[in-house]
Amino acid sequence: MTQSTQSRTTKAWLDSLRPRTLPLAFASIVTGSAIANWHGSFKLSVAALALLTAGLLQILSNLANDYGDAVKGSDTKERIGPLRGIQTGAITLAQLKRALMVTVALTVISGVSLVVVACEKPADIIGFLVLGLLAIVAAITYTVGNKPYGYIGLGDISVLIFFGWLSVAGTYYLQTGHFDSVVMLPATACGLLATAVLNINNLRDIDNDRLSGKNTLAVRLGARKARCYHSALLLGAPLCLGLFALFYLHHWAGWLFLLAIPLLLQQARYVLRETSAISMRPMLEKTVKGALLTNILFAVGVVLS
Repeated sequence: MTQSTQSRTTKAWLDSLRPRTLPLAFASIVTGSAIANWHGSFKLSVAALALLTAGLLQILSNLANDYGDAVKGSDTKERIGPLRGIQTGAITLAQLKRALMVTVALTVISGVSLVVVACEKPADIIGFLVLGLLAIVAAITYTVGNKPYGYIGLGDISVLIFFGWLSVAGTYYLQTGHFDSVVMLPATACGLLATAVLNINNLRDIDNDRLSGKNTLAVRLGARKARCYHSALLLGAPLCLGLFALFYLHHWAGWLFLLAIPLLLQQARYVLRETSAISMRPMLEKTVKGALLTNILFAVGVVLS
């Protein structure tokens, strides 16, 4: 293999793994850990394993998305987003399938290790093993299978559940040993921001998805309503965090996340103003950064509180 070929293959794999999406997966773990720390129950080993498991689940979701779309022929040359590794020919379908299997194995190992380290009650062990299995199935079946739920517009609710509610509340539970409803406001905020990242991706690909039969929520809503929906996601998250700070923190640091609101407002205005699908291309990275900044500022504020 020549150096240029090796470089092309490496880039193709990085494009499929999409490491830039990992910080968003980590954000929910950081948020759940910050709230656990606020309640005096932070456990570094649990947090580290939760971060590893969340990262592997995100990678699994990314690879499965590429594999499922490739099998169904959804990634055509008309797609606006960057070419995926399998589209360039640098990665074969068989190689991508093997990578999926390896990632599933690593995710299972990491998830089981997390449960063993964090759980003491048999009911908790069984419960989190089941939740972990559901998370793996959800990551794969978004685009893989005969009836992938991402093709019927259910991807958004899945992201809200798994990258919001379950990630934050689950991380909190694993470190404290109990559930507290106070985590659901920050968990909802994390889920809304993660859903915004998915929605901006779907807005970018809306025309290609419609033609290929991939009926994402953006396709079902239509471009205009999907843009309004995106703005609601971006602004709904700080609203949830504001309610949490108002009712529970009672400390100025709990409002640090407000520093991210100008960025979120700027993104919302841009999405509402620009009507072409191609104009959404630079917004994916900006939405990830805005979501990450919001979550980090909130987590720091909780710790300082």
